[in-house]
Amino acid sequence: MRFLGFAVVTGAAIMLGACGGEKAPATDSAAAPAAEAAAAPAEAAPAAGAMAPITGTTHEVKMIGDGTGYRFEPANLTIAAGDGVKFVLVSGGPHNVAFDPATVAAAAKAQLSANMPEQAGELSGKMMLNADESYTISFAGIPAGDYAYHCTPHLAMNMKGVITVK
Repeated sequence: MRFLGFAVVTGAAIMLGACGGEKAPATDSAAAPAAEAAAAPAEAAPAAGAMAPITGTTHEVKMIGDGTGYRFEPANLTIAAGDGVKFVLVSGGPHNVAFDPATVAAAAKAQLSANMPEQAGELSGKMMLNADESYTISFAGIPAGDYAYHCTPHLAMNMKGVITVK
């Protein structure tokens, strides 16, 4: 029995030695300020490309999938610059909101991307799975124009819409 205990302890010690165990963080005093200096410019960067806050009305669009089909209600919406659009999953998920990057003007693409938190891909909002989940996009800083959008999982079922920014 004593041998078995010794073998277990010895095996554990060998495993820890082979894995290297936890390493203490470097204590090089020159490394810490250099790391802080490298991080500082990113924090102090200008606001270009930063998410613009909603300064107007927040409009609600329902995302629905049921026996009559998959759709946004309302699908087509006219808003003012600075407004926001809150997409709410009602039924038939999963749903998301996506804009085709090839159809969004270059002048709008960077700001629209910045105004879409938690993207799953380029100009593609997070996937929502449960009723009452929502996803809000700010249209502040977005040039006037038409912005066609769709639900990626239900694009083949014609779940599309257009947001017109005046």
